[in-house]
Amino acid sequence: MRQFARMVEHLHHRGPDGCGVEVCTGLQPPIVALGHTRLAIIDLSAAGRQPMQTSDRALSITFNGEIYNYNALRVELGVRDWRTRTDTEVLLQAYATWGRACVEHLRGMFAFGLWDAQRQELFLARDRLGIKPLYYYAADGVFVFASEVRALLASGLVPRRLDPLGLDDYLAYQSLPAPRTLVHGVHALLPGTWLVVDRAGHLTQRRYWDLLENAAPEASGVSPAESRRRVADLLRESVALHLVSDVPVGAFLSGGIDSSAIVGLMREVGQVPHTFAVTFDEHAYDETRHARSVAAHFQADHTEILLREHDLLAQMPEALGAMDQPTGDGINTFVVARAVRAAGIKVALSGLGGDELFAGYPSFGRLSRTARLFRTWGRAPNSVRLLAANTVSALGRSSVGATKAAQMVASRGQLAHLYPVMRQVLSSSQRQTLLTAPWAHALKGHTNPYVDLLENAYRGSPHAGVLSSISYAESRTYMHDVLLRDTDQMSMAHGLEVRVPLLDHRLVEFVMGLRTPTNGRTDRSRSGYWWRA
Repeated sequence: MRQFARMVEHLHHRGPDGCGVEVCTGLQPPIVALGHTRLAIIDLSAAGRQPMQTSDRALSITFNGEIYNYNALRVELGVRDWRTRTDTEVLLQAYATWGRACVEHLRGMFAFGLWDAQRQELFLARDRLGIKPLYYYAADGVFVFASEVRALLASGLVPRRLDPLGLDDYLAYQSLPAPRTLVHGVHALLPGTWLVVDRAGHLTQRRYWDLLENAAPEASGVSPAESRRRVADLLRESVALHLVSDVPVGAFLSGGIDSSAIVGLMREVGQVPHTFAVTFDEHAYDETRHARSVAAHFQADHTEILLREHDLLAQMPEALGAMDQPTGDGINTFVVARAVRAAGIKVALSGLGGDELFAGYPSFGRLSRTARLFRTWGRAPNSVRLLAANTVSALGRSSVGATKAAQMVASRGQLAHLYPVMRQVLSSSQRQTLLTAPWAHALKGHTNPYVDLLENAYRGSPHAGVLSSISYAESRTYMHDVLLRDTDQMSMAHGLEVRVPLLDHRLVEFVMGLRTPTNGRTDRSRSGYWWRA
């Protein structure tokens, strides 16, 4: 029990409102224990504490996240005597009714572990987009899982060994491409995936949802006007669902399109927004006037957080300590989350996901143009491409730009190869100079994880349009491995839950199903706003 208590203790920042450990079996193998730290959002009473069991104790669960359609599921499940008003109990009953298929009925963000005493198996699942994290380690008859790697290490059951492949991936992208982590043997459960561990310790893993494969087929035939209407309806519905809470809900407001749309929809569905914006002394980075204008227009209760250089430096050690996994980003989120939590807010909405879904990044234009340019060149003989790549690198004196250009010239010109190059921070040769000979030797044969990921995805969805393909690349790499992970780590470091309405899976499925016009133009917003590629 000490091991489980240590794990829970190292997650206290995520749930300061309560904690518990439940031993689900006796002293005979398998010995199963679930732990939980609670951030009370829905049903603040003691009845909502976790781990939670069914009345017959056949099912036990520890659950992180929110099921936004839990009230509709309560009606659908038809249970007469609910013991709580929580989405946790609804999740338990959903599994009791539908088994592993319960995840297909859930609309929300979630990561949970559920012990089924009758089947003698542990069922773990993660939401479709990977908004909530779940890490695990399995070896020598031991299986442990948690929302953060630090909790796994605190158990004393996980060897503290650096993964050389994970280190190389981090140096390449300033993030850890899932499922790999920086700790050898510790893996992240992939988004849209469930995992079963049986009493013998055998692992069975299955993907139940995919960004490309689950794109809505009906979206491909709608007109631009109809797509705008449908997107607006889905956005409004998503924001309304994301406001379900027994505590006040705030919103991050940068003044940009994504967060401004969220705030406007909050007002439209009847919520008086409490907005938070970061301001800077440096005018080049300050978007205060845009945020103020939006807040005033929607009559929001607006709070500005001035972030000075010395404030950032003063909080840097604590922010670095909050990084469960290293990252090249996330410090600003730590500072903002602290201020929002200090204002008494436990839940905040974010516009995260808008750029990935609605083509907000410059990469959408660059990649579509580059892919067309290299489509023919990629058919050239390998020897010709390598010679041209060496020439480009030499002419550019191996600068960062020349190195990336050379990699593209050497490639076959496919999006699965071009995108990882554009997102790369350090090239292979640069990374090699940072490592000792033994470490460099350990990397021989290590393939690019993002190339493998994208090749498999595009092979499975050959008819996906170029925008959907780029959206997939951005969502499954940078958004998942950097933005979502950093947002979760840095906000939960202060016990703040950040919700992302733009990543509601029904909205995502419709947007991913919209087709790119074939009249020479690219549908940038996927809902009727055009631009020339």
